Amino acid sequence: MKRRMVLLSTAALAGAGCSKYGDEGAPQAAATSAPPASEPASAPATAPATTSPPSQGEVLVKAADVPVGGGTVITDKKVVVTQPKAGEFKAFSAVCTHEGCLVNTVSDGTINCPCHGSKYRITDASVVAGPAPRPLPAEAITEKDGEILLT
Repeated sequence: MKRRMVLLSTAALAGAGCSKYGDEGAPQAAATSAPPASEPASAPATAPATTSPPSQGEVLVKAADVPVGGGTVITDKKVVVTQPKAGEFKAFSAVCTHEGCLVNTVSDGTINCPCHGSKYRITDASVVAGPAPRPLPAEAITEKDGEILLT
């Protein structure tokens, strides 16, 4: 009898933890840098910011703060600025094309999403690793007086 109760209790707990991804009212997990590969994320690790997108002419970042061969994620503006080669700056939306999480790092030549592992090239934001279905949209920028501005 005890064994049956333990098995039923275990099954009930397992079923309670297996809710559909994105169910309203479902408990949300604490933010982490990346979910385990076998489990879907119940909440984006870097949930999209609630601020408005940057406006034309707005300073995004100082050019000196964008490493050559890397980039900088401006979370509150939902933009990532990269510098593939010295003096060559690119900007893209920081919103992953898979599920809308914000990318959070730029390393080893890629822009990285923590939610499901999508990776984009710093040169053109094309998809290096899925599940992202398409590249990050480009943002028009210019460099002026050592600052990167949205144009």
